[in-house]
Amino acid sequence: MKVLKGLAEYKDLSFGDLLEGICLHVLEGKVPFSPETLARVADFKRIYGLDLNAADSHQLDEEGTDASSV
Repeated sequence: MKVLKGLAEYKDLSFGDLLEGICLHVLEGKVPFSPETLARVADFKRIYGLDLNAADSHQLDEEGTDASSV
């Protein structure tokens, strides 16, 4: 969440607008970020100590939910 909030601030977008743009691109099978923006994402991940990636999303479990239903 911190990385996305940082990216929204960097891009001068609201968090909701950033998330909507990401979703619209992904749902059309398009890459939502340029190489330059991906470099900023890597910077934010390093700053905030985030080492998760897409594969990790299948292992995440919110308290009180069944991960297999996601």
